[in-house]
Amino acid sequence: MFRGFYTSASAMVANQRNQETLSNNIANANTPGYKQDQGVKRAFPEMLIHEMGSKSIPTKRGLNIPIDRQIGSMSTGMYLQETVPSFTQGDVRETGNTTDMALVQGEVPDEEGFTFFNVQNEEGEARFTRNGNFTVDGEGFLTTNNGYYVLNEDGDPIQTGGMEFNILQDGTMQIGDDEELLGVTYTSNSSEFIKQGDDLFEAGEDAVVADARAADGVNFEVQQGMLERSNVDAQQTMTEMMSNYRSFELNQRVMRAYDQNMQTAVSEIGRLQ
Repeated sequence: MFRGFYTSASAMVANQRNQETLSNNIANANTPGYKQDQGVKRAFPEMLIHEMGSKSIPTKRGLNIPIDRQIGSMSTGMYLQETVPSFTQGDVRETGNTTDMALVQGEVPDEEGFTFFNVQNEEGEARFTRNGNFTVDGEGFLTTNNGYYVLNEDGDPIQTGGMEFNILQDGTMQIGDDEELLGVTYTSNSSEFIKQGDDLFEAGEDAVVADARAADGVNFEVQQGMLERSNVDAQQTMTEMMSNYRSFELNQRVMRAYDQNMQTAVSEIGRLQ
């Protein structure tokens, strides 16, 4: 009985954490370049149940035959193993702002390959983003909307000197008489990129990254005055939230049934004593 109680409790915890993931997706449905998270649920190892005992056969000498019969397997619960970002291209919308940029991915040689803008976090470490809602700070550097420097192909902050510049589709920035190449990174396995908040990603230990322009078969465009929208499907996410909530309620009812059965059992045992 207690085993079933814990099985239902573990499912409720997994559903609650998955609900938090779905709620975060909905909250970022209008965040440019946001990649929705998908919860991965797994079951705990199943337990194999055996019937072990003996059967007495009425003979003169009293024969006992041992019994070891397999009954079947029993689930021991589930848990939310991890949340994985879904790297799919979001819709592109026009904003008219010269500092807004949409990174539109074309054909790539790898199924899970994806491209990112190169940026620098507050510790000076290289990070990656899909949010092209950029701006220019008081010193004339191109930054993200959270104040992180946007980097060029050499990994240096880009000095624009103002809001007037032109961007070609290959990521070449024409700033007056000078030109800068916007830093764009390609990874063959986007699942190795880890979310860090503020729309930033960090390359994991096993991630393979390369300059998108030098990678074979990688095609992309940088569109000025445009923004990539979130890839969250609000209707589908709301449907998943309702389904997840119903699963939570179902396991809650199972726990109540176990609780009532235990109360009944304790009452009956008390009467017998």
